[in-house]
Amino acid sequence: MARYFNIDLPPIAISRRDVERLSRLADIAGEKFPSASEFLAREIERAHVIEDFETLPGLVGMGSEVEFRDDITGQIRRVKLVYPEDAGKNPASVSVLTPAGAALIGLSVSQSIEFRTPSGGWRSLTVLSVRNG
Repeated sequence: MARYFNIDLPPIAISRRDVERLSRLADIAGEKFPSASEFLAREIERAHVIEDFETLPGLVGMGSEVEFRDDITGQIRRVKLVYPEDAGKNPASVSVLTPAGAALIGLSVSQSIEFRTPSGGWRSLTVLSVRNG
């Protein structure tokens, strides 16, 4: 039986370039999107920072195409993780400033993460595949 709502968070890694830009984004977005901004800031803070040239296959970074499963509904989605200004350009994109986007950043294939939604519910996502372009 699957375990949901376990607050142990998986280890994540984010490139130095992404950390710098995402940190600025979390600071700027704090007033307009406080819960998403706080979640993103926490993820950045706990991430292992890697150099840009160290980006590993299967690691979700900005611009990655990610296939993931919603572990509660079983729904599988394929999205591209983007900055907020690019989110409306493609219906298959998800902003890093959304709960799902902030949850996906830094995960690797087969990792799962559980998080609280802005409405107070819980979600659990598992990364199935990652394509970095």
